[in-house]
Amino acid sequence: MSVERRRQMVEAAHPRLSIVRQCELVSISRPGFYHRPADETPLNLELMRLVDAQFLETPWYGSRQMARHLRRDGHAVGRKRVRRSMAKMGLALIYQRPRTTVAHPGHRVWPYLLRDLAVERPKKVWCADITYIPLRRGFLYPVAVMDWPTRKVLAWRVSNTMDVELCITALAEALAGFGRPEIFNTDQGSQFTSPRLTGVLQAAGIRISMDGRGR
Repeated sequence: MSVERRRQMVEAAHPRLSIVRQCELVSISRPGFYHRPADETPLNLELMRLVDAQFLETPWYGSRQMARHLRRDGHAVGRKRVRRSMAKMGLALIYQRPRTTVAHPGHRVWPYLLRDLAVERPKKVWCADITYIPLRRGFLYPVAVMDWPTRKVLAWRVSNTMDVELCITALAEALAGFGRPEIFNTDQGSQFTSPRLTGVLQAAGIRISMDGRGR
């Protein structure tokens, strides 16, 4: 619950509870009850108007790009000030997120082996996943191999493409540095179902597990 909402719960004319006691009950300080945030200055309001207008045109602009655009138009603003204004207006950049899990119709999908399995020691189960980092132009794709119970990152790699070589390199580094697990669990993305990667796991005697849809 926000501070403002808790402030509204305090009744100055309450017949039995003092303001001090009510502030204690709703976890705000007595000065906090009397404090009222100052109104935005005309300069800040104008900045917010400019940000709002530009955001309608370029909803993928974050605070850095928005500040750069405003400076090009002759407005002396910094990124922190723009970021504060965007946060106050509830603006969050919109961009098309890449799909990191795309199945390959020709690849074998292995069964999920972790249902009701107690994983209480290291090296029993490893897992791997790909995510993405949005950049100004495009994305980078990190892959990490982790020990399931300890959440320790055993190996990771970053690339500007989501090819199977990225995953094989990270897996090979983890195997070289930490031995082999009993089970290797991933999603059903084409990188992980690729025979090149599953072949490495089979050659090492590692059981393969793959999450079902929506897991």
